[in-house]
Formats: sequence, C-alpha cells, structure tokens
Amino acid sequence: MSSDDDKIIIKNFNAWYWDKQVLYDVSFPIKRNKITVIIGPSGCGKSTLLRSLNRLNDYIEGFRMNGRVIFEGKNIYDEGVDLYELRRKIVMVLQKPAPFPMSIFDNVAFGPRIHGIKNKKQLMNTVRKALIKAGLWDEVKDRLFESAYELSGGQQQRLCIARALAVTPEVLLLDEPAAFLDPISTAKLENVIVDLKKDVTIVMVTHNIAQAKRVADYVAFLFMGQLIEFGASEDIFERPKKELTAKYISGKLW
Repeated sequence: MSSDDDKIIIKNFNAWYWDKQVLYDVSFPIKRNKITVIIGPSGCGKSTLLRSLNRLNDYIEGFRMNGRVIFEGKNIYDEGVDLYELRRKIVMVLQKPAPFPMSIFDNVAFGPRIHGIKNKKQLMNTVRKALIKAGLWDEVKDRLFESAYELSGGQQQRLCIARALAVTPEVLLLDEPAAFLDPISTAKLENVIVDLKKDVTIVMVTHNIAQAKRVADYVAFLFMGQLIEFGASEDIFERPKKELTAKYISGKLW
C-alpha cells in the first residue's frame, strides 16, 4: 500500500549484470523528507539499487532490470521518461569527492547555467544558498573564485552536495559520501545531511553501522541482493525482526 508519505516506491525490483542477478524482488518505500539508509555487506547490491533510482545503471554495459520504481506516480522505467528531467529531480553524489576542474563558484553554478540561469546576481544568490545548505558558505565565501581543488576532501564533498542542491532536486542519492573522509569531516557532513532532509528526500548507502544509526530515519538491510528487513531506524537497530539483521548490525554475521 502506498501513502502520501512515500516519495519513491520500489516494487518487485530485480537487476542483472549480464547473466548474474544482483537484486531479487526488492520492494520498499522511500519516505518523503526522511533519510533512508541502505546497509549491507559489500557486494549485496546497495549501490546498484541506489543507481537504479535515477537510472544511472543505464550506462553500464550488460545491465538489465525488471520491476518498477514509482516517482511522482509514474514508473521511471517506462518508455518516454525524460531522463534529463529525472536526473535533475533525483541527483546522485558519488562516493569519492569529484569537483569539476574549475572554481568553487563555477562548480555550484554549473547546473543552474545549463538550466538557463545567466543573470549574475541570480547565479550568485543560487550559489550562496546552495553553499549555505551544504554547510560550506562560511568556509569559502571569501575564496569563491579559487580552484575547487584547493579545498580539503571534506569540503570538496560538501561542494559536490552544494552543486547537486543548486538545481533544486527533490531527492538526493548519496553513495557512501563519507567513505574517504576523516572523522571531523564526516561529522560535519552528517550534520549537513540531517539538516537537509527538511528540503529534500535523502537515500544513502553506507557500510558504517554507527553512521547509519546517527543519521537514518528508515533503514533497508540488503543481503546477497535480497531485502532482509525494512523499517524505522529505531526498530531495525533496537528491535530487529530477523535474526540475520540482528547479526549484521551487531557485527556477528561473519
């Protein structure tokens, strides 16, 4: 059953790379303006599922799927879907910080310019708002026209989030965004992520169980391509229904 709280609904989703099946009949909702964290061991299909939510897997040779991903009442895998518009509304931030080889300002202004914003004052306002939301404005406001490569790793990742936010997405997909960050940068990033859910719906993949506990509103636990359990964070971490879930979150699975 769907509800008005559901931003995305994943229904009976299966995925393959060539003949190898990597996701099996996965179904769960992504709740509006909440943080849904996908957990599970390496190779369980987490990133494949995340990339499926805005069809980035379409670019991977040998990928095929069946099932549905319902967004705005429509299956994003139906024929005729405008992928350009889909990926403006559902934006991915990659695991490793990947700023463009240009200034901090131009990184954030890149998307708005593509979408037709040319006015300098409007661009500056858009860039400032995005950097504020990404928790980076105070750190870079006096160096906007310096190279983005001058930023630390943590700042670069928040810059990539600001770049995503500048096109006013509805859903933010985060693939292990703190994987390459030190503990202080990770804490700053987590604070930004939690604060962002008032503006966007967030789906995040992480290997870090402690991080999932800190940020998640809902948790989906995948194991060997299957959804083992989905539910509110406190239920998954404090009252898991499945023995496999309990073993994984306690570190006793292996």
